[in-house]
Amino acid sequence: MKLQRGYLPGCIGRIVEMHATYYARAVGFGAAFEAKVASELAAFCLHDAPERDGLWLALDGNTVHGSIAIDGSQHHESGAHLRWFIASDEARGKGAGNQLLSAALAFCQTAGYRKVYLWTFDQLPAARHLYEKHGFELECTQRGSQWGKEVNEQRFVLGGD
Repeated sequence: MKLQRGYLPGCIGRIVEMHATYYARAVGFGAAFEAKVASELAAFCLHDAPERDGLWLALDGNTVHGSIAIDGSQHHESGAHLRWFIASDEARGKGAGNQLLSAALAFCQTAGYRKVYLWTFDQLPAARHLYEKHGFELECTQRGSQWGKEVNEQRFVLGGD
């Protein structure tokens, strides 16, 4: 897999598709989750400021097999937000996730972001392993339904004020 920074035609649809199909199969997320990913990712891409934000894609040829984003728009208040981190079924377990996470965190370091956070939930042990390998710590767990189905939401944080 090669990594590319920035938007590519079709990447929004592909990132949404990967999220929708994986999470429907893994935990039963449905239309509300897919719509949330689609609308928030589209808004992010329209307002992306390259010095503040980043989107990285894992590519095999012209096919997107993974993604990760850093939204730095609120970094002064709450930290940089790591979002839309996923690898396709074909790329999962082959190092694409580690490459994506490393690229995003290198950007955060270069940008001077002292704190990076993400929201996930407790049914993703492989992702949690990667987060912890890169220094993230679990800050809190709470029941919530921000993705359209009630789960044990988790907030992981790297760094601090």
